[in-house]
Amino acid sequence: MSFDSEQPALHADRVSKRFRGAWALRDATFALPRGSVTALVGANGAGKSTLLSIAAGLMPPSEGRMLILGGPVHRRMHPAAAFLAQHKPLYDAFTVGEHLRLGRELNERWNQRTAHDLLDRHRISLDVRAGVLSTGQRAQVGLALALAREPDVLLLDEPAAALDPLARDDLHRTLMAEVAQRGTTVLLSSHQLHDLQDLCDRLVLLDRGSVRLEGDIDELLDEHRFLIGSAADEVPLPAGALVHERRAERQATLLMRDGGPPPDGWAAEMPTLESLVLGYLNSGRDRAEGDLAEAGGGRR
Repeated sequence: MSFDSEQPALHADRVSKRFRGAWALRDATFALPRGSVTALVGANGAGKSTLLSIAAGLMPPSEGRMLILGGPVHRRMHPAAAFLAQHKPLYDAFTVGEHLRLGRELNERWNQRTAHDLLDRHRISLDVRAGVLSTGQRAQVGLALALAREPDVLLLDEPAAALDPLARDDLHRTLMAEVAQRGTTVLLSSHQLHDLQDLCDRLVLLDRGSVRLEGDIDELLDEHRFLIGSAADEVPLPAGALVHERRAERQATLLMRDGGPPPDGWAAEMPTLESLVLGYLNSGRDRAEGDLAEAGGGRR
């Protein structure tokens, strides 16, 4: 099957999803260049798993469309994609080898050697049953099954959740080797913010189902600054530049986007990816609490 080489690896075009009258996603739009590794972040309930499930063909969007290599995703896994869900679904009674044979039977695009090499590297026997695997081993088996599809687009939902630091590092090394070898485009959701700056080159941040921030991580960091000064000082701010404000008894910390040079008496610091994401997440939480308070006040 041929694909348009000019198209993004994955394109969410105003993707929306409604469940029982509530929007889990609303007009989510972004495009991932080929070979990029993108962090999908957001608070619990922001819509990350819903977006990945739509991209994986497990559910249709209520509105909009999801495209992989220019082709629409229609209620089934796109032939150029693979998906590893957060709970690493394996059949406990099946051996690892039986999982590989099942994958070979169910997938037209399958490389048994890829799976064998990864499992050999981590000393996981084909004869062991999935039910006795450790959490880290289950993650590696799940990843081996996904990579055996030789995907152009790899979708990962919290791949390192519940893994210890060593197992998490092993998983990340496997991912980076895959990207380096095959140029695979990766979209992964994660709450492990401190891991993402070294692992990912792009960011998509969801806030209550909408894309609040997206783009190249280095460019996003360059566009933002923390201003630090006296809590007693009020400074004029350009319209729309303030992302989040935190004031303590003596010190104020303002996360700014395109805010220009700092005012007199204020220091400017470049954010890390973790502090940038937390600033936007705190902003989203503050707005949600404000909306809730306003709605409560309106009912009185």
